Amino acid sequence: MRSGAAPRLRALQRHLGSSEGRGMELVSSPLTTHVLDTASGLPAQGLCLRLSRLEDHGQQWTELRKSYTDSDGRCPGLLPPGPMKAGTYKLSFDTEGYWKKRGQESFYPYVEVVFTITNETHRFHVPLLLSPWSYTTYRGS
Repeated sequence: MRSGAAPRLRALQRHLGSSEGRGMELVSSPLTTHVLDTASGLPAQGLCLRLSRLEDHGQQWTELRKSYTDSDGRCPGLLPPGPMKAGTYKLSFDTEGYWKKRGQESFYPYVEVVFTITNETHRFHVPLLLSPWSYTTYRGS
C-alpha cells in the first residue's frame, strides 16, 4: 500500500464505522450518534447535543449528558459501557448554534429525536443527516 493510502484508509474506516478505526470508548457505549452535514457533504463537527431520559412516569426529562460531535461528526461515549436502562430517551441537537457558527441561516433551531429502549442489552445508533432546511434520522446499526 502506498504511504499516503494508509491514513486515508483509516479515516474512511472511522467515517464508515469500521471497528478498526474506532476507539474503545465508541465501541463500548450502548448508544452512539453520527451527524452528517449534507449541505457540505462533511461530518458535522462541533454540534452540541444533549441526551435525556424520561422519568417520573412520563412527566420529567432528566439530562444525562451534554456533549459535542467530534471531527468525524460522532459523539462517542454518550453512555458508559454496559446495559442501558429501559425507557424513553431523547437526543436534542442544537442545529441553530451549529449553522450560526457557519454563518448559515437555518429553518430548524433544534432537532429532537425521541426513542424507546426495550431491550437493555442491544446497542443503539441514531444517525442524523442535517441541512439548513431539512433533517433525516433513522435507527442505524
